[in-house]
Amino acid sequence: MSVIKHKEQRVAVFIDTQNLYHSAKNLYKKKVNFGAVLKEALAGRKLARAIAYVITSETGEEQGFFDALGKLGIETKTKDLQIFPGGAKKADWDVGLAIDAVKIMAKVDAIVIASGDGDFVPLVEYLKTSGGCQVEAISFGRSTSSRLIEIADDFIDMDREPGRFLIGPQRQKIWRK
Repeated sequence: MSVIKHKEQRVAVFIDTQNLYHSAKNLYKKKVNFGAVLKEALAGRKLARAIAYVITSETGEEQGFFDALGKLGIETKTKDLQIFPGGAKKADWDVGLAIDAVKIMAKVDAIVIASGDGDFVPLVEYLKTSGGCQVEAISFGRSTSSRLIEIADDFIDMDREPGRFLIGPQRQKIWRK
């Protein structure tokens, strides 16, 4: 992968919150440090826009999380969790994220997709060929589509330094006499 990153590049970051959340939970039993993800995605470049795609629950307990994202400079786009007869649940923002990326591609130099979802491969292909912008991905490599890794201009594997990208209970030291 040949990628150029310089401080004058305008970057848009699109965060598939559910994908990163479930990867961190399943792989590490921890939560994602979205501030660290944004910082790594930017790599010292100019932030044009950062959007996190999130799902709201019936309880509204995630409002504190949304507020924290806002303080980091990350806009949130919300969608209600769909619950179907029989109990099946659906929470998917793939099309919304794709449409937003296509709408902004002419206004930025690079787009970073924070997800390991292989459903974004056609989007990456389109952005690279039609938009002419650099397309990068950041996620946990062990739960990322190999095709997404292959097609992105750059891939940042959060599994290489998981401690930088995770928050959660740390092991407590037990002091003995």
